[in-house]
Amino acid sequence: MAAPRAAPPRRPPAPRGPRFLLPLLLPLLLPAPSDGLGHSAELAFAMEPSDDVAVPGQPVVLGCRVEGTPPVRITWRKNGVELSESTHFTVLANGSLMILHFRLDGGSNPSDEGDYECVAQNRFGLVVSRKARIQAATMSDFHVHPQATVGEEGGVARFQCQIHGLPKPLITWEKNRVPIDTDNERYTLLPKGVLQITGLRAEDSGIFHCVASNIASVRVSHGARLTVSGSGSGAYKEPMILVGPENLTLTVHQTAVLECVATGNPRPIVSWSRLDGRPIGVEGIQVLGTGNLIISDVTVQHSGIYVCAANRPGTRVRRTAQGRLVVQAPAEFVQHPQSISRPAGTTAMFTCQAQGEPPPHVTWLKNGQVLGPGGHVRLKNNNSTLTISGIGPEDEAIYQCVAENSAGSSQASARLTVLWAEGLPGPPLNVRAVSVSSTEVRVSWNEPLVNTKEIIGYVLHIRKAADPPELEYQEAVSKSTFRHLVSDLEPSTAYSFYIKAYTPRGASSASAPTLASTLGEAPAPPLLSVRVLGSSTLQLLWEPWPRLAQHEGGFKLFYRPASKASFTGPILLPGTVSSYNLSQLDPTTMYEVKLLAYNQHGDGNATARFVSLRGASERTALSPPCDCRKEEATNQTSTTGIIIGIHIGVTCIIFCVLFLLFGQKGRVLFCKDVENQLSPPQGPRSQREPGVLALNGAGQGERGQLGRDEKCIDMKELEQLFPPAGAAGQPDPRPNPRATDPAAPALCEETQLSMLPLQGFGLLEERTSEAKAPCASPVAVLPLPDAGPSHLGEGQAT
Repeated sequence: MAAPRAAPPRRPPAPRGPRFLLPLLLPLLLPAPSDGLGHSAELAFAMEPSDDVAVPGQPVVLGCRVEGTPPVRITWRKNGVELSESTHFTVLANGSLMILHFRLDGGSNPSDEGDYECVAQNRFGLVVSRKARIQAATMSDFHVHPQATVGEEGGVARFQCQIHGLPKPLITWEKNRVPIDTDNERYTLLPKGVLQITGLRAEDSGIFHCVASNIASVRVSHGARLTVSGSGSGAYKEPMILVGPENLTLTVHQTAVLECVATGNPRPIVSWSRLDGRPIGVEGIQVLGTGNLIISDVTVQHSGIYVCAANRPGTRVRRTAQGRLVVQAPAEFVQHPQSISRPAGTTAMFTCQAQGEPPPHVTWLKNGQVLGPGGHVRLKNNNSTLTISGIGPEDEAIYQCVAENSAGSSQASARLTVLWAEGLPGPPLNVRAVSVSSTEVRVSWNEPLVNTKEIIGYVLHIRKAADPPELEYQEAVSKSTFRHLVSDLEPSTAYSFYIKAYTPRGASSASAPTLASTLGEAPAPPLLSVRVLGSSTLQLLWEPWPRLAQHEGGFKLFYRPASKASFTGPILLPGTVSSYNLSQLDPTTMYEVKLLAYNQHGDGNATARFVSLRGASERTALSPPCDCRKEEATNQTSTTGIIIGIHIGVTCIIFCVLFLLFGQKGRVLFCKDVENQLSPPQGPRSQREPGVLALNGAGQGERGQLGRDEKCIDMKELEQLFPPAGAAGQPDPRPNPRATDPAAPALCEETQLSMLPLQGFGLLEERTSEAKAPCASPVAVLPLPDAGPSHLGEGQAT
């Protein structure tokens, strides 16, 4: 591949020299306007440096203008290191920095590329500007050259070139060494270096070049020939997307170009949509060429996945392609920190909230130095809140909130003024702390040396020595009291104490802190639970106490059968252990288990539990452990077994229903006593039992043929099933045939009579385990005639 040819002489490079930067230098060279006595006591930037691209050998000016109470001293930092003035760097009268001849790496002379910060300082403090990145203008060679293309008349041709440069090169196109006419609607030039030609004609044939230019250089690509053949056959062609949208990452206010080139016969219709269903909108939206989507002045709301669809006219045939657009936003402040004045000894708070995409990271500076949490400084809410407790003269400064993300950074500043009232008391003296018990410490002190008349009270500040300052808490003490008992502390723990004296005009400075440790004590009884794992195994569970290991402690475990006097143990366990298994126990014995915690101060009280393994042993015998291999083999055929079981079950249900519908045979015995029990007490039998014949399928004459010797029934069961017509609990006035007739045969005491009510049927079935007397032969049970419920006599079940 040949090297790219030089730019044609008719296109001279951009002008260079001092005149090129003159419009930029004029406003920066002018001194900052004076506001007389209107100087702000704050120190803030009226202008901050911004990112720039410089041409090697040319001058560069980084703007900086500061407002504040004079005198204000302005210096510059490069990559965090302060620059000293020289013939190469000059700080102008208004604070801007001029680099006389921008240079790249050149042996002993370092490159001027880097991050620059403007630093301003007066008697109130110091502020640092945002970082401005200065890069050298460059232009690489083409890494993608346009390729030769052949197209049909009426079709589409596309050329593309790619080249990197700073600033971003401007891409133009030439055809046969002549710039392309951009007014031709069939020619579409996209900013990313793409040329699209639609509705190809024979006169479009030629050699095309891509021309890239910026302030660093001008380059021309290889030539690519376009050949336009005769008109197409006119045959139907499915719609097809030649080039779809690419994934883009832009910054707000830039322009997004989403390319979409489609072909087909008939010519497809290109449409755009968002994958999330949200409307694309119309403001700042335009379609370039036959289907390219242009979004001007993008915002974060434009982020999303965009879908290009090529539809065949009049049908639902379509092809789609999609690309993701990510729009980033540099950090900007929603809430700026505000300058405040606070009395000494109180708390100062600054709030700074910033937004951006991606979400910015917030850091704080104190007089230009990074401020981290520690001591009396706290950062909360993702560093958006700065709290300084117990402020003193050393805290008086200018504090800056710096929000930064990949799209840019921003800073805002505020001043803290510490107010000192005349006549404030000095710090309390001789603060002492003495341990009283495992949970109490007595703190004592002496009153300040000066200005004690206005003291209204003291505030004692308490925290664990190992905790950060933000976990500190306070307790108020009367002005006439010089000692205080601090309770509810933790055993064997070191605490830090200091105290302040308060007056109506403010607080004194803090006393010197003092340390004291609470006394130790034996641990409390642990919470113990017991679980039966098997016929001879117990699992003991409790909460671990890691602090026991810090105090030479742990757990002691004892156990014994409840019938014995002595324990087995102790079993020593570390404080980090939370369970222990006792095995090989007697399954028939009840056990007592005891657990206690100990440390260097002795043994704590024990927790005891009684547990029996007998129930577990019986359950294990009733439910032997499963054969897992057998279950695995069974599971492999479970599906087939379930299906077969369902079929068999359905078949059985069908046969049972048919069997009940068409009758079954049973042994039914009728006794005269049964008739007396089932019949109402009044009226002739022929009138009272019209349904008995139909129900049992036998007439009165047939029943008369049954000999007395064959009548057998369990009178007690009948009395329970069919009580007499009289009130419950009253004796039956009817005589017992067995009592009056000794010759009567014995009743079948093992016979049970049950009645099944079915629709259209009355069934009397006898179930006999072992008859004690001869029983009658079975009688068939026939369907009832369709005569309704009136066919059933009184006392009969339906």
